[in-house]
Amino acid sequence: QLQLVESGGGLVQAGGSLNLSCVISGRTFGRNHMAWFRQAPGKEREFVAFITWQSRTTSYGHAVKGRFTISEDDAGNTLYLHMNSLKVEDTAVYYCAAQTRGGPGATFNPGDWDSWGHGTQVIVSS
Repeated sequence: QLQLVESGGGLVQAGGSLNLSCVISGRTFGRNHMAWFRQAPGKEREFVAFITWQSRTTSYGHAVKGRFTISEDDAGNTLYLHMNSLKVEDTAVYYCAAQTRGGPGATFNPGDWDSWGHGTQVIVSS
């Protein structure tokens, strides 16, 4: 069972930057597809970005494309989300997610991801 622990959230002014981290432990069979999602109050969980385990292909949600970057360290122990040009509408709890090998593949659907962290709060002020 994978354990995911996010950190790095906080309060930042619009236009600023923030870097989130997700420490990954409990792997028993190599790397996994990894992703970031977010959820604002009263809204559904929204896809932010994913990175695939083998080809390291990345994909981004329309709202963050060009501003956010997902990456993973060489050892596969930590997932990152570098967030630039933050907007008030980026305010949300950000979650790290992983998919067990043999799953449906990296998708935008939160239901296809089976391991989740507890989230880290990001607040962007105007």
